[in-house]
Amino acid sequence: MFGRLGAPEIILILVVIVLLFGAKKLPDMARSLGKSARILKSEAKAMKSDQGQSAPADPPHDAEAQRTIKAAPGDVTTARPVTEPSDTTQR
Repeated sequence: MFGRLGAPEIILILVVIVLLFGAKKLPDMARSLGKSARILKSEAKAMKSDQGQSAPADPPHDAEAQRTIKAAPGDVTTARPVTEPSDTTQR
């Protein structure tokens, strides 16, 4: 549809980005983008490991055990407990 992007087009796009956001904000934006990618990767890995384990037919109803979601690996300042909904609907 648009064709191939060559070197002049990529350079033009980069210049426009620098002009729009400024050279001072670009490192902060890249840092936050990398942090978001790390969080997404760790959550995807956690979901894969949860699916890889065989789930019992009846999940334990232990009120003391709570799962905790962390914003980033090793980040304990923004951790919060999660209450998982119980599936009581008839299928």
